[in-house]
Amino acid sequence: MEPDHIWQQIEGLLQHASQSVTLIAPFIKKPVFEAAVAAVPTSVERINCVTRWTPAEVAAGVSDPEIIELAESDERVRVSLCPALHAKIYVADDRCLIGSANLTGKATGRVSNANFELLLEAATAHPEVQRVLAQVEAAATDGTPHLAALVRKQAELLRVDANTTQAEAVGDLAPLWYPATRRPENLYVFYSGRATFAAAVEAGILQDLASLNMPAGLGEGDFNAAVRTRLHGILELKVLRTGESLSNLELESAIAERSGVSDALARRRTENIAAWLQHFDQYYTEVGAWKLRQGRELA
Repeated sequence: MEPDHIWQQIEGLLQHASQSVTLIAPFIKKPVFEAAVAAVPTSVERINCVTRWTPAEVAAGVSDPEIIELAESDERVRVSLCPALHAKIYVADDRCLIGSANLTGKATGRVSNANFELLLEAATAHPEVQRVLAQVEAAATDGTPHLAALVRKQAELLRVDANTTQAEAVGDLAPLWYPATRRPENLYVFYSGRATFAAAVEAGILQDLASLNMPAGLGEGDFNAAVRTRLHGILELKVLRTGESLSNLELESAIAERSGVSDALARRRTENIAAWLQHFDQYYTEVGAWKLRQGRELA
């Protein structure tokens, strides 16, 4: 079998398209995407691409948000984002390829040391193919230059070493994470491109988004849920999950002891955590030497 057998399958499918093309893969590298688009006959008016972008995966080098540049230069191309995507499906009219291969050099065999991959041809009308296509279409949101640039900036902050394995890179890169942004209400409006802030404020937001490894394209509800999950993973807040309260002094002391920071920094981190819990979850603080309590404050 030729080392680029997978690529030959994809290219052959795309070259015979006459009406529509859809490329669905979690990981897409720009050079392979360019080659795939070039293989599609110019008579095809729409090339839909669905992928996902997370800071850790981009930092690990397995995906390029810069594929959005093709959507800007070729009016046939549309890039959509589906954070939960894992399927790999390549559709040309009534035929498609399904299997394990992403649109990357190693998956398609366009570079040396290729992966062992599998793609099988199926009818686009197959019920299972239609089921997944419908799921993806319902969940996908538009990829934009803003989101592409935002993910790239976060990826650069993560500074994943070139020798880091993919499994390490997409894991929990910041287990000792505490919120840096003091105004959590700024996160989603910046993430979604609805607002910009001063450079110092944006630096803190970017650091938090990178540490959270927030995938691009989430709606506000899913975004808030993802942040809540990560907040609840902060070890010092374990007591809150049992329904107990937690005083600011107790939290400051626990943070200082665990992370070895100054009292002033521990106090700042405590204030930030309290603000995030109030914004993203149902917690409130008492006045003075305050405590965090679950629920809403009584009027």
